[in-house]
Amino acid sequence: MLPMIERPRGRKPPKNYTDPFLSSDDPASQQIQMHPIGVVHSPFKERYAAPRQPALGEAVTASIELNRGVNLEQAVKDLESFSHIWVIYWMHLNRGWNPTVIPPRGPKERRGVLATRAPHRPNSIGLSAVKLVGVKGRVLEIETLDMLDGTPVLDIKPYIPYADSLPDASHGWLDEAGLTVS
Repeated sequence: MLPMIERPRGRKPPKNYTDPFLSSDDPASQQIQMHPIGVVHSPFKERYAAPRQPALGEAVTASIELNRGVNLEQAVKDLESFSHIWVIYWMHLNRGWNPTVIPPRGPKERRGVLATRAPHRPNSIGLSAVKLVGVKGRVLEIETLDMLDGTPVLDIKPYIPYADSLPDASHGWLDEAGLTVS
């Protein structure tokens, strides 16, 4: 018989994330299931109308309406104290993907899709930093967006300048194409 191990009261044992019953033999073959937490209401109805780099253009106002009935009103508590947020979303109009693409700016040269911001990705996940104008219940008013009307929102996180802005980061092939701004 094994001896009983006492643990301090109020402390839970650490989770074992490598337990074979909790993970697949091949993590790359796992199926992932996500559910939208809301939807974007945007003036952009077609892909061609959405700006490619919205922070560089004029401010367009839109909103994110979060789903009701799952306590998202509580989840946005304190979010209004941030000026910008990251929006993780599903590019719902994409069909298929391309391993290489020709970016709209610079030399007409094929680049690996993972070295671009092209929407034709292996998974149709988008990531945008947008200006948060206000929070009213389950509705977030935003600006500087590139998302289409009806875009499903998967998650929202605050943009934190000291962690999210990396001034020493390389611009990759954009430097050699002369497409960076100092």
